[in-house]
Amino acid sequence: MRPTPLARALRTVAIILVLIAFMAPIAWIAATAFKTPRDVYALRLFFDPTLENFRAAAGAPYFLGSRTLNSLVVTGLTLILSLPIATLAAYAFSRFRLPGGAIWPMGVLATQFIPPVIVIIPLFIAFRTAGLLDTRIALVIANMSFVVPYAIWMIKGFIDAIPPDMEEAAQIDGASRLRVLWDVVVPMALPGIATAAIFCFVVSWNEFFYALVLSRNEAVTLQVGLMSARTERGDAWEIMAAIGLTIMLPMLLLSGFVQRYFVKGLTAGAVR
Repeated sequence: MRPTPLARALRTVAIILVLIAFMAPIAWIAATAFKTPRDVYALRLFFDPTLENFRAAAGAPYFLGSRTLNSLVVTGLTLILSLPIATLAAYAFSRFRLPGGAIWPMGVLATQFIPPVIVIIPLFIAFRTAGLLDTRIALVIANMSFVVPYAIWMIKGFIDAIPPDMEEAAQIDGASRLRVLWDVVVPMALPGIATAAIFCFVVSWNEFFYALVLSRNEAVTLQVGLMSARTERGDAWEIMAAIGLTIMLPMLLLSGFVQRYFVKGLTAGAVR
């Protein structure tokens, strides 16, 4: 049954309203990043754009460049270290019978229900004792504490769907277990690994709480640096918008590049 013209019109209006609701805050931040303080507080729709906010954010006390580098390094190292560990652990949970049975994968899942405010106390003490406070390494380890369990469970679902017969055939041909994992399992589970990588990137890039507690000066990330836009005249909305736009830009670029593969990974995991 075809929808009536009225139903199609209502659906179009609903889609437009949803798009406006989602895009309006992003458009407001993007516009504010190029406004002068006078234009910001005047709430003008038409204004002369300026790059002065980004030039100001690059210097003290905002240090946009170094904090962007910190965020990129911490997020990149988190992905590089987390994905191999999560893939190996997911394969072990999927293919081997471990002592205790399902208690191990369930224990990994249970870590996702622990409030970060509880975990941050022992992490802070451990990093302070080891002299790792205000370092990128500390932030990478903290990010891995909640990224790796999530990635394990996501990748495990894809590995469970791979027939073991293919691995047995490769082992009969003389391939070792690691060679089977690399040549057989990883290519077939690649949509799941890519999907886990996307989620891990988003979570790690947007992480705020651990970075706030564990960094002071040298390892401050963009998300924590956003707080420095509170000045003696109040919130510097134009500087805050410039930093916020810098935070959003990698996410927008990532969504444009991986949208097709992201949907493919989710649907592949649903139908296997």
